[in-house]
Amino acid sequence: MADQNKTKVVTIGTIQIGGPKFTVIAGPCSVESETQLRETGVSVKASGASILRGGIWKMRTSLKSFQGLGEESFQFIRKVKSEMGMPLISEVTDARQIEEVSDIVDAYQVGARNMHNYALLKELGRQPKPVMLKRNFSAFIDEWLKAAEYITNEGNEQVILCERGIRTFETATRNTLDLNAVVYAKKHSQLPVIVDPSHAVGISELVAPLCYASAAAGADGLIVEVHPSPATALSDGQQALTFESFDKMMRQLEKVLNAFDRGLNRA
Repeated sequence: MADQNKTKVVTIGTIQIGGPKFTVIAGPCSVESETQLRETGVSVKASGASILRGGIWKMRTSLKSFQGLGEESFQFIRKVKSEMGMPLISEVTDARQIEEVSDIVDAYQVGARNMHNYALLKELGRQPKPVMLKRNFSAFIDEWLKAAEYITNEGNEQVILCERGIRTFETATRNTLDLNAVVYAKKHSQLPVIVDPSHAVGISELVAPLCYASAAAGADGLIVEVHPSPATALSDGQQALTFESFDKMMRQLEKVLNAFDRGLNRA
């Protein structure tokens, strides 16, 4: 059993995840435009987020759904990142994309559907940047931890586990957030663990309480979807927080963290 006090520290840009402070990653599900990304970056940084998220490519259930801007966004993402002074994490869905965005992103995200894509995991293990591995919505905790070994076994120890909800018999929410998994992973692995309440619940008004619960359960951080206009978002708008609701959540989150003698990791 791993000692909870020996969590490995993973560094994204200059931000440490797994140390004594709590890290919040925030931004849009999909990068839709330069203006959208800039406005979101300015707002979430002011509220206390230290890492920016944004999907360059999106793996969607329906082929007809928005699939991301891809190469069209590369140039303005570099520009916005420089302006914000924030590291960026984005999902790769294919091993060929790793090199394409290597000079844009500071960490790679492996989505839930690709947790079992061992060829992709091995390729990510052969490069040095941090990897955030999301748990598949039907995966056992043991399968999730073993998937992480496909990355670390190739030499890349910079791995972050992300609990994002699992599929259960419950249909009221998108998935069921498994905080048991957070506590278990913290005790049986030395990898930092963060929580994605947005994908777990799929309903924006329920995201904030799950953020507080995740912090209380001992997670190392959160990844939260934030959009300037969720109603017009091209993907997952129903679970995205507005700038105002994110700011309110962050102020309450700091109170929860203070109760556990922890602080917020600011950029």
